[in-house]
Amino acid sequence: MATTEKNILTRLYIVVGFLFLFAIAVLVKLVSIQMVDGDKYRKLAMDRTEKMFTIAPNRGNLYSDDGSLLATSVSRYSIRFDAETVSDKDFEENVKPLSDALSKTFNKPSSYYQQLFRKAKANKNRYKLIARNLDYSDYIKVKEFPLFNKGPYKGGLIVEQKTVREHPLGKMAERSVGYERVDENGYYTRVGLEGAFGEYLRGVEGKRLKQKIAKGQWKPIGFDNIVEPQDGYDVISTIDINIQDIAHHALLGQLEKYKADHGCVIVMETKTGEIKAISNLGITGDGNYYERLNYAIGESHEPGSTFKLMSLVAALEDKVVDTSTVIDTEKGQWRVYDRTVRDSKWGGYGKISVAKAFELSSNTAFAKIIHNNYKDNPGKFVNRLMNMDLHKELGLPINGEGKPVIRYPGDKGWSGISLAWMSHGYEVALTPLQTLSFYNAIANDGEMVKPRLIKEVREWDKTILKFEKEVINPSICSKETVNKVQQLLKDVVEKDYGTGHSLYSPNFSMAGKTGTCQKDYVSKDPNKLKYISTFAGYFPADNPKYSCIVVIHEPDKSVGYYGADVSGPVFKSIAQKIYATNPLTDEIDDVRPEELQLEKNYEQYYAKAQEDYKILPNVKGMSGMDAVALLENLGIEVEVKGNGKVRRQSISQGTALTKVKKIILELS
Repeated sequence: MATTEKNILTRLYIVVGFLFLFAIAVLVKLVSIQMVDGDKYRKLAMDRTEKMFTIAPNRGNLYSDDGSLLATSVSRYSIRFDAETVSDKDFEENVKPLSDALSKTFNKPSSYYQQLFRKAKANKNRYKLIARNLDYSDYIKVKEFPLFNKGPYKGGLIVEQKTVREHPLGKMAERSVGYERVDENGYYTRVGLEGAFGEYLRGVEGKRLKQKIAKGQWKPIGFDNIVEPQDGYDVISTIDINIQDIAHHALLGQLEKYKADHGCVIVMETKTGEIKAISNLGITGDGNYYERLNYAIGESHEPGSTFKLMSLVAALEDKVVDTSTVIDTEKGQWRVYDRTVRDSKWGGYGKISVAKAFELSSNTAFAKIIHNNYKDNPGKFVNRLMNMDLHKELGLPINGEGKPVIRYPGDKGWSGISLAWMSHGYEVALTPLQTLSFYNAIANDGEMVKPRLIKEVREWDKTILKFEKEVINPSICSKETVNKVQQLLKDVVEKDYGTGHSLYSPNFSMAGKTGTCQKDYVSKDPNKLKYISTFAGYFPADNPKYSCIVVIHEPDKSVGYYGADVSGPVFKSIAQKIYATNPLTDEIDDVRPEELQLEKNYEQYYAKAQEDYKILPNVKGMSGMDAVALLENLGIEVEVKGNGKVRRQSISQGTALTKVKKIILELS
């Protein structure tokens, strides 16, 4: 008996000893966790229950040159309900009036919302979606509904905000306006103006703390952000929405008429290089056209006869011919080694001057001019083209500029026929904008300016960065050569036999060159042969204000394909409409008494608003950009409809600012 008790006691001591050692081990581990690994485990616990989220800032607005919106950020709100934070008493007292208010706002039965809330309460749902994609006015309204007006902790209100990018012009200039997107790995996709100037537009991200709740969802903690986001700057582009509208619809009409695959138009201000319109339209599977790709900037192709201007400038500069030099067109065909150059007119033009060869766009004449005068030193011709910067990209801020192709003797693809083929626009490649830049230089008396799409970067009414005219080449050729080719470009349209004479109008003047380039000509099948129709030039012919290029790919050959027939009418329509409206703009500038009075009124109201911030100013007649800047500086949410200047404001002037949360501006 004593032995048994002794054994039991021994075992008890052993168990107690093990428990004591285990307790010491646990204590040591706890101390270790607290002293050594405490920060690590606290961070791990925090990461699993609380997390810092980034808040995307509002992107800056993108404006046209007159203050009309091209792209803007609009806030959208989602409303969710946390059933756990609401007491049973508050819930029962408010669920019916809350449901009634939601029913009136969103046109759903009150019973629908009551069932939604009661189910969320029964399931202890902490993140139940009530409404999404609300605009600011609806969000403010919902926030004041029964129960929700108690806030996030007593009322269970959860608000999530996101920004959506909208383009007031819709599909017009959509590709040129573009976008900027970032993927999950932080890589940006940049397209158009939005992508090119994203560093100014995107702003700085904010921070917000969220708590993890059921089903892996995250609920914001409180109303305030840890770090407030900083909105992006506004960018003022060079685009003129009136010219853009003219160009877009002129191009669209001609694409539809000729059932073409795609096309583009660019209108540029001669002296400054500011791009006033850029439209790119491609056909879809259902036969409609939309801005598929930025052909004007990104598509490098053989320019065809529009390149004859470059060849002629080179030949005149090197003095291998003059405009009066006579060339035999060889009955419209001329053989170079194993290839034959052909004119569009069967039988050719006989013996003609260089000037007439340009006006008639004779391929054989230009092949002879360049081949015969440079065959012993082909590098001299190519060097002349390179001296005019034709081999260089323009260095645009927009991604995806096509590379020009100007081969040098010895390069891959160079052969004995290269000079003859380059002379009339084959075996070379340029984008439409690169071609236009050269024509613009001729219009600008030899000065080649860099095409420009942006004027300035602004923060409200303060200029952060201003972009000025950039000169690529102060003189691509001599003044003598410029004067000669300016006259020839004018004669292409004005002379009866010029390839562009069908575009002539006695009411306004224009100068330019037609181009009809074969595409897919390597194929032996004539049915697969396609064309690129081009017209490049400027207007008015004397003292030009704008240069313009129209390029249309693959028009239906049964309808027509020559540059003068397909692209020329688009050029003429644009020139005619701009020419007709510009004198009016010039005449009324700064002389209409009502506009002067409007400016005076604006200054008075702006000064008063700056002084006491008590009443709403009159913004009628102001540009949309200035009106938005003024009103948002006063703490008012602004919704804009339309483009241009303010025609109507939803709240009348003189209203106390304390009563104004949001205003709607109608522009036209």
